[in-house]
Amino acid sequence: MLHVRSIWNGAISFGLVSIPIKLVNATESHSISFRQIHTEDGGRIRYRKFCELEDREVTQGEIGKGYEDADGTIIPITEEDLSSLPLPTAKTIEIVAFVPADRIDPLQMDAAYYLQASGAPAAKPYTLLREALKRSNKVAIAKFALRGRERLGMLRVVGEAIAMHGLLWPDEVRAPEGLAPETNVTVRDQELDLADALMDTLGEVDLEDLHDEYREAVEEVIAAKAAGEAPPQAPEAPTGGKVLDLMAALENSVRAARESRGEEAEHAEVKPLPQRKTARAAPKQTGGKKSTSTAKKTAAKKTTAAKKSTAKSGQGTAKKTASKSTAKKTAAKKSASRKRSA
Repeated sequence: MLHVRSIWNGAISFGLVSIPIKLVNATESHSISFRQIHTEDGGRIRYRKFCELEDREVTQGEIGKGYEDADGTIIPITEEDLSSLPLPTAKTIEIVAFVPADRIDPLQMDAAYYLQASGAPAAKPYTLLREALKRSNKVAIAKFALRGRERLGMLRVVGEAIAMHGLLWPDEVRAPEGLAPETNVTVRDQELDLADALMDTLGEVDLEDLHDEYREAVEEVIAAKAAGEAPPQAPEAPTGGKVLDLMAALENSVRAARESRGEEAEHAEVKPLPQRKTARAAPKQTGGKKSTSTAKKTAAKKTTAAKKSTAKSGQGTAKKTASKSTAKKTAAKKSASRKRSA
């Protein structure tokens, strides 16, 4: 059981069912905090709050909220004003709908909370909502008020608890207009096949195995300086030139990924994957004549290959005789050529 201080007390409104709950932060930050210091003597830099009318420092207990009007007038707003707002969501997480989880755009996801049942009377309705969410394979969309504003929330089951993700309002998510490349780019099937091979080689990962390497490096620097030692130096960054050959870059990426996983070198050779029949369309042809010429050359190569294969399998002895005859003719041609040159 989490022993974390609740940041909000209220109730979930599920139709006519009211479920008393406490709101608890579901995440915590492990980032390293720094203090601002005076670089000359290491003294702490502190910010002090002054009243501009009295020109004196004020304590936290003397500080309240105020809204600045268009003409510069400050309108005081007290906590009592905010707590008595005529909103049903002021102290209630009001469920307004149930939708499939894939209807929620991840861009809307904000802070995460756990909803903890508050007291014995909340146990039965809390469990009822949790099991209903499980069986429906849906998430609940709710409205609630927190820190001076009404917000959207998404309720889902995590383990045996109900979690709530704050959601941005749809008009708070910017459209990605003008961010994609404006030039027309043609991606070949071979390049996509190599990209697929790289994705398959990298494979999946257990998120539990990932950790914050930057924080660990900062901790090493702090420990070294605290011990009076020189901090560790960063490895030199690769100084390779600009990659111009995308195919080569993909092939090298696949090879490096396989080697990093301890696969044998013979398996590091990259070969284009078989052409997929339905996944993608054939690359766009840029010229009719060029395409026709290529087709003819390909057909000619296939015909020649078939003839050679037939000659090898059925006429081994005849081939040797023909080879000797050809050699004699070639020697005669070379002799004639030398006489003409003389």
